[in-house]
Amino acid sequence: MFDQLLIVTTGGTIDKIYFDDKSDFQIGDPQIGRILEELGVGFRFSVIPIIRKDSLHISEADRELIRATIAAQAVKHVLVTHGTDTMVETAKVLSQIADKTIVLTGALNPARFRGSDAEFNIGTAVGAVQSLPPGVYIAMNGRIWDPANVRKNVSANRFEATRAC
Repeated sequence: MFDQLLIVTTGGTIDKIYFDDKSDFQIGDPQIGRILEELGVGFRFSVIPIIRKDSLHISEADRELIRATIAAQAVKHVLVTHGTDTMVETAKVLSQIADKTIVLTGALNPARFRGSDAEFNIGTAVGAVQSLPPGVYIAMNGRIWDPANVRKNVSANRFEATRAC
């Protein structure tokens, strides 16, 4: 039964903010807790912000920290917010964890922006983490993906199957 959701945040576009004076994006505070509170979800959740990086800057040591942190938690349902460029690589590392349902999600546009896909992806991920068996999954573009069979198509700015799935 779904009692509590652990949310692990790693940065990525979902948490990016824009500074006019710098003319670039920076990783801000995790947005998912605010989003879930505003939506009035009917479950308990806790947020562990591990790192604040664009996923292109996440190292193998960072992935090991994410894996070890999740593995050490007693909860069975975990949602990870992550940048989309290397989400698949992190999901593959997390597949070493047994007996937990782990869903990674993110956004192609910052959560703070109007029209962002963040809330939709979070909602898809929350539904997936409650209903799927133990394993690691990616929730993007209204679909649930097996990390072994998905990639980010950068030119189309969406996730797609790498082979028939």
